[in-house]
Amino acid sequence: MTEPFDAVDVIRTKRDGGSLSPAQIDWVVDAYTRGAVAEEQMSALAMAVFLRGMDRAEISRWTHAMIASGERLDFSPLVASGARRATADKHSTGGVGDKITLPLAPLVAVFGVAVPQLSGRGLGHTGGTLDKLEAVPGWRAALSNDEMLAQLREVGAVICAAGSGLAPADKKLYALRDVTGTVESIPLIASSIMSKKIAEGTQALVLDVKVGSGAFMKDLGSARQLARTMVDLGTDAGVRTTALLTDMSTPLGLAVGNAVEVEESVEVLAGGGPADVVELTVALAEEMLAASGVPGADPAAALRDGRAMDVWRAMLRAQGGDPDAPLPRARETETVTAAEDGVLTGLDAYRVGVAAWRLGAGRARKEDAVQAGAGVVLHAKPGDAVRAGQPLLSLRTDTPERFARAREALEGAVVIEPAAPAGAARRSVVLETVR
Repeated sequence: MTEPFDAVDVIRTKRDGGSLSPAQIDWVVDAYTRGAVAEEQMSALAMAVFLRGMDRAEISRWTHAMIASGERLDFSPLVASGARRATADKHSTGGVGDKITLPLAPLVAVFGVAVPQLSGRGLGHTGGTLDKLEAVPGWRAALSNDEMLAQLREVGAVICAAGSGLAPADKKLYALRDVTGTVESIPLIASSIMSKKIAEGTQALVLDVKVGSGAFMKDLGSARQLARTMVDLGTDAGVRTTALLTDMSTPLGLAVGNAVEVEESVEVLAGGGPADVVELTVALAEEMLAASGVPGADPAAALRDGRAMDVWRAMLRAQGGDPDAPLPRARETETVTAAEDGVLTGLDAYRVGVAAWRLGAGRARKEDAVQAGAGVVLHAKPGDAVRAGQPLLSLRTDTPERFARAREALEGAVVIEPAAPAGAARRSVVLETVR
């Protein structure tokens, strides 16, 4: 086969600050996926993109080319048949204690919207939705496309693993970026996320872009740029897309791990739970419902009156899970206490996430196993008054030799001051909206 382009010419174009043509982008993504462009050549192109960037047209075409490398799901029969009013999805850029998908999917489904939530596993300090749900006895992540459609028709919500057929170019390129220092590129991050989300075939998409120490984006400026890029990509592809910038300087809720986050999600579905988790769940539900043509819905009421819980239980059962079975508990616990009296003014999300990871709740490599019961439970949040000796964190694991390294990770994570700073107040977890 004679190739229409030379990889070196494509690399040089971007290296020298030029724009890649649609034909060049289509070719290089396809050729890399089928092995006609070598790993070292795509590494060079990824670094050129990292250094030189891409304009909106390039990013849109790159995303389109990655989608074209695999299959696209089609949920339109659900709407055409009247089984569901619309389809909507949510994507989070990842954080610490971020269990929002668990209560959110059944909550939105209460209002007749189908929620096909294709999720992933955790890596490093950020947790994975599938790891959390696998703490539920019997629950299975792998579903066929037909099983997904049937569950969406009957239950309205599904949380499962994405099949290998969605954007295979992205899977190959992501692994390459991970080992070549090119992960932190907004064009490549945005196209990676959006190629999979657009290929899922949903009509509406709400993005939860985390900001802060526990997030990929540490500052508001970078988060805004990523959100704007992804919203534009969704819009260009005909998907109604909005983004919320949300605070990840402190862990979400009071639980960081797998089973402990499922337990907290059930509390939210029962009408309780931590205020920040409820706030973000309701805010994302309102955005998804508005984008799906269901304005004026009251998702907070559906949490209080048990309707969302009913869908949650049906969703678990449909995937083999037992919603009444006890969740796993870690065999060992250690407590971190306050060193002094005062006000807790800081609790670093990243350090707490690393501690949970080291306790066994996360993995360093994709092949690693996780402990269902491991994690960190918070007993105070920033703004709370604390006394010396008061429990602040409970560390949980099945392997007590992990405690020492978890405590190391927490060094500097807790900030206690004699009094709250003047004018300090709990701020909303939702910082901005990008449309």
